[in-house]
Amino acid sequence: MILNLPNKLTLFRIFIIPLFLLFLLGGVGGEYSRYIALAIFIIASVTDALDGYIARKYNRVTNFGKFMDPLADKVLVCSALIALIQTGDVSSIVVIIIIAREFIITGFRLVASDNGVVIAASNWGKLKTISQMIMVMYLILGLSGGLFDTLAMVLVYAAVFFTAVSAVDYIVKNIGVLKA
Repeated sequence: MILNLPNKLTLFRIFIIPLFLLFLLGGVGGEYSRYIALAIFIIASVTDALDGYIARKYNRVTNFGKFMDPLADKVLVCSALIALIQTGDVSSIVVIIIIAREFIITGFRLVASDNGVVIAASNWGKLKTISQMIMVMYLILGLSGGLFDTLAMVLVYAAVFFTAVSAVDYIVKNIGVLKA
């Protein structure tokens, strides 16, 4: 199989996750570890937007990309969130809500796929991804005290809100696939 540029970007995103975790959790980089981890996360997030854009614009959409791109996004965000539990920057309850949503919607999509239905990403799903990535980027910085704590709380609540709303949106719009 020959991989096109969007698929290479998706694989790159997956392969840099351990490097990201090494800096965030391993302290490699000393006092700059979190900044390096943030830079890696931002690069990975940009490849998420870039691979989809290139695939659609240049008609490079593949079955591999349809499967691996959302998986790469989930592994990136979930890895970051689980690591941020360990650093004490996010509550495990928040992470459980986000990961549970991913499992539920992924299962929903598998059932739909078995019935020949493709569930496309919705605007709520896109807002969910963007809000989660912004939240993760901010939390990686590990800023605390006063306004920093308030901003972190707002970003966490926004991500949980969009996560829940997107789950309800997917289920309500596609409940028929469970009846097939």
